Amino acid sequence: MSESVSPQERYKMIARWFEQLTLKSLDTIDTIYSPSAAFSDPFNDVVGIDRVKAVYAHMFATLDNPRFVLDRILTEDMSAFVLWTFEFQLSGQSHRIAGVTHFELDDHGLVTLHRDYWDAAKQVYEKVPLLGPVLRWLRKRMSA
Repeated sequence: MSESVSPQERYKMIARWFEQLTLKSLDTIDTIYSPSAAFSDPFNDVVGIDRVKAVYAHMFATLDNPRFVLDRILTEDMSAFVLWTFEFQLSGQSHRIAGVTHFELDDHGLVTLHRDYWDAAKQVYEKVPLLGPVLRWLRKRMSA
């Protein structure tokens, strides 16, 4: 990574990219991710910048007005944890998903690892008409 940009500053740049992400700005993904970047979340597990780009392109194709709000960045050397909220509309309804991402950078300041953590059961599956009631019942039965 360039000596003039600290990892903390680089993560601030990455955060701005995510907060301003559009289908058009997705073309600049090579300024954020390394060619061999690994990305995983509750629905995806891909390797390679083209496959990461396809995940975001799918997001724009299937959701209305998707946007990331980054709340906090905690860095240590080339790693960071980012707390975020993902906002979008689907079928005319607004949704919000809260989560955290673990990032790792290479020596050039590009993302080599992007791992998202969020509760898919509570924030997505429980809203599915037939599946939701079963999952909510299970959650209630298993809670203290």
